Amino acid sequence: MAQAPDADEARVLALGGTTFPQLLLEHAAARPDEPALREKIYGIWQTTTWRELADQVEAIAAGLTELGFSPGQHLAIIGENRPRLYAAMIAAQALGGVPVPMYQDAVAAEMVFVFRNAEIAFAVVEDQEQTDKLLELKEQHPLLAHIVYNDPRGLRNYTNPELLSIDTLIDRGKDFLRSYPGLLKQRSGERSPDDIAAMFYTSGTTGNPKGVIHTHRNLISVSRAASAMEHLSSSEEVLAYLPMAWIGQNIFSYSQWLAAGFTVNCPESQSTVSADMREIGPTYYFAPPRVLEALLTQVTIRMEDAAAPKRALYRYFMEVARRVGERILNGDASVSAIERLLYRAGDLLIYGPLRNALGMSRVRVAYTAGEAIGPDLFVFYRSLGINLKQLYGSTETAVFVCVQPNGQVKPDTVGPPIDGVRIRLTDAGEVLIRSPGLLREYYKNDQATAEVKDSEGWYHTGDAGYLDTDGHLRIIDRAKDVGKLAGGSMFAPKYLENKLKFFPFIKEAVAFGDAREKVMAFINIDFEACGNWAERRNLSYTGYVDLASRPEIFSLIRECVEKVNADLAADPMMSASQIHRFLVLHKELDADDEELTRTRKVRRGFIAQKYQVLVEALYAGRTEQFIETQVRFEDGRTGAVSATLRLEDATTFAPAAAQKRAA
Repeated sequence: MAQAPDADEARVLALGGTTFPQLLLEHAAARPDEPALREKIYGIWQTTTWRELADQVEAIAAGLTELGFSPGQHLAIIGENRPRLYAAMIAAQALGGVPVPMYQDAVAAEMVFVFRNAEIAFAVVEDQEQTDKLLELKEQHPLLAHIVYNDPRGLRNYTNPELLSIDTLIDRGKDFLRSYPGLLKQRSGERSPDDIAAMFYTSGTTGNPKGVIHTHRNLISVSRAASAMEHLSSSEEVLAYLPMAWIGQNIFSYSQWLAAGFTVNCPESQSTVSADMREIGPTYYFAPPRVLEALLTQVTIRMEDAAAPKRALYRYFMEVARRVGERILNGDASVSAIERLLYRAGDLLIYGPLRNALGMSRVRVAYTAGEAIGPDLFVFYRSLGINLKQLYGSTETAVFVCVQPNGQVKPDTVGPPIDGVRIRLTDAGEVLIRSPGLLREYYKNDQATAEVKDSEGWYHTGDAGYLDTDGHLRIIDRAKDVGKLAGGSMFAPKYLENKLKFFPFIKEAVAFGDAREKVMAFINIDFEACGNWAERRNLSYTGYVDLASRPEIFSLIRECVEKVNADLAADPMMSASQIHRFLVLHKELDADDEELTRTRKVRRGFIAQKYQVLVEALYAGRTEQFIETQVRFEDGRTGAVSATLRLEDATTFAPAAAQKRAA
């Protein structure tokens, strides 16, 4: 049951600021000594209060002003979540500038287009790695005049005139403020809710990324609506561990942070996220499906390594959780007293310790979004008593379009529209949206804006879906990806891929079948899960390529594929989409090789073209195929990986046979 907002929450949600700098100043005035941000440094959590943050933002804004930063200019923000990078974003907004967060794992060559497109002259970066990228990029983009770095390690002997530490910038800002006191309050007062708040570049799945322009009104209105729905208060704890360039992270740990006033915690590094999450115990949590898949894989590996009695206990109580866990979470009164007692025993022995190991013991509400999540994976977390809910949105819609309300959570929908959002479906099934969170426009791209935003203000999502009888939206797939098999049956590749990825041994999958007689699939094994499985069976291997080619791994993956086929055969709409043949790729799909976007979405068209020889070999019925693939290493060097891949048939099932097998 949803809880009523307490007095503190009501006060926070009643703040009148209409821009992010104004909200910051209100928090600093109303609750100056409460924690705004925490950052783990050398194993110790360091706290920044709202008053300290406001002082820091003012000094950075003054320092940028002294450097010549002016209204309308773009400020690149590159790095992991760090308090002073957040402060730089607010400072730019206070000055009428536009922060442009960028993916920290992108190489310099990928960043060039954005820097040129946005005409970026100022950048605030995290460390030496990002500084080196921008110094390399500057050769192709001479307009870049100022690079401010947060972490000075490794940069002591750099003498480039455009480099400046953020400590030096703050000191210069403090000197500037002696002549211009009250700069932050003055500049914040000049800002309008319809000013541009930030620009987020799309992942560029089908071409160059597009700059999505959002105003303060866009981001704050949807953040407030979603915060009110979930009764978020200043007492929430949030872990900021996803890329700042992804709008999902920005909404949860920036827009909603300033709208509701809770505390954002920045992990020490990506390698410490799990440990830091257990220490913080977030109450409000967000994870894309790939993170939840990885956590489930870790759980599965640990349970496979456990003693036989523990494995038996785990399997028994997980079956109990599968039967009644989600029903209890949804407040279903029909769950019997015996089942509730069994579930409480399971919570004591299994579910509680498991939530604690995942760092989710205090989670009050959790969201997943970014791409479709497999129903099996979704139900797994909810059966543990974790209030995981799906939401639907995109960069262009400021994330929040549909959200599943408490007590109305379904594994196959994303919920009804939130307050202020309207949905319409075209005759072809495409989802159209009107929302206060819609992008203003694409930067310097009127044609692209006109293609997605019509004259009546409806945004064309490109997603195919429908509303169920309860008004909940169900997304089938991207409209351009939904096709038909040669026999006329619907083909939804993402749906198939998500069912495959529920298995811990499968990290990524790509399904093919549009306009063809049968469905085929590429499989990426999960190296950690498959490696652990192999070691427990004393199977030796020398690396990914060797492990992926082992016949025992093929048998393991075939079993997963055939379980999916049995499940599909029981679904009248999807029975024709059973996977007839598959192969295990010799390399992991990688964003550096352009096979995935930076948000880990499969670039299916690119993969089909790059590995056309493999696709054709599957459809030609071959049993093996040689392939050599160019790869890019983290340091920018290129190399090649080659292998002769084995192509396998998978058993498919008639609907009646599938039902008999399931029984």
